[in-house]
Amino acid sequence: MELIDTSRIPNHIAIIMDGNGRWAKQKGYDRIYGHSNGVESVRESIKTAREFNVKYLTLYAFSTENWNRPKEEIEALMDSFSYHYHFRN
Repeated sequence: MELIDTSRIPNHIAIIMDGNGRWAKQKGYDRIYGHSNGVESVRESIKTAREFNVKYLTLYAFSTENWNRPKEEIEALMDSFSYHYHFRN
């Protein structure tokens, strides 16, 4: 953290969450495994944003095209989105 110039941290960071399913397939797992592991990336992104006092963090995690995926995969994604994060200001 001491190597980062904190005066240059933006107020708003947006992250496109993409590639978890492909990553899992490359490792020999099903796509749902990749999405489940992506939840850890979300947790780390939120934690790090808080540590650096980022005011706004936008995570693009589900596009309209995602509705064309198999029902089981959509359900798994929605389940992963159901986690609630509560942070104090």
